Amino acid sequence: MSTDATGGDDDLKERVTNFLRRNFPQIQMHGGSAAIQHIDREKGEVTVMLGGACSGCGISPMTIQAIKSRMVKEIPEIETVHAETGMGGGGHDGGGMSPSFPGETEGEERDSDEGPQAPF
Repeated sequence: MSTDATGGDDDLKERVTNFLRRNFPQIQMHGGSAAIQHIDREKGEVTVMLGGACSGCGISPMTIQAIKSRMVKEIPEIETVHAETGMGGGGHDGGGMSPSFPGETEGEERDSDEGPQAPF
């Protein structure tokens, strides 16, 4: 389903846009951008593309993880969030490199799928 198919989708798109603006102003302050690429209301999926300075930023994997975990909690219609930088580092199917975090050892299993908190 297209994002402009019905008024309900327009409302959902507006709520996703407001979510990004409200929760991640640092993206814009650091020269990055976040744009909705696709919303599928029937599947409960949204695809977000981070651009600008996010494309080469070392903390973009944490930003992506924060977007994924927070959006599904705040917007009930959204079940799955695909987010990427366009550089392959945050692919929506687990592609690209996995981020590592201080104190984490290689191959260490993570107990939570929520991921680390973004540093802002």
